[in-house]
Amino acid sequence: MHVEVKKFETKKETYAYLNEQLKLQVKDIRNDVANMANASALIYLLLDDLNWAGFYLMKDGALALGPFQGKPAVVDIAVGAGVCGTCVKEGVTQVVKDVHCCCNHIACDISSASEIVVPMYKDGAIVGVLDMDSPYPGRFDDEDREGLEQFVEILLKYIF
Repeated sequence: MHVEVKKFETKKETYAYLNEQLKLQVKDIRNDVANMANASALIYLLLDDLNWAGFYLMKDGALALGPFQGKPAVVDIAVGAGVCGTCVKEGVTQVVKDVHCCCNHIACDISSASEIVVPMYKDGAIVGVLDMDSPYPGRFDDEDREGLEQFVEILLKYIF
């Protein structure tokens, strides 16, 4: 399916478009891996200033690398370790404006400067996280948090 890359004046408009494109991509597909792969590709294509976007999924009590766009990444992350593990432990979205000031940040790409991690809940349990990195400090804010939490909510209607 062709996705037109558009630039919008506000993040709200950008996320509305991203989330609509996600619905179109995943609505008729019953393949979790394919849906997450396309979801990470949409994020990487339509959001500016990213160097990594993808998923970590709960497996045997830890996070395991799932579909993503960007450089190779850490394969396994313990609950409580790094920003992703902290997201699972605390159960809420983590917005880190400067990863160099984060004492437990796991550096996969030395050019990463900020990060956002959104928990993925299904039937009351965390099944994974959406993780995004940027080479720019302060890249992520509350508008990103809101837009990405909606993105995850949409995706979870079609996976697991």
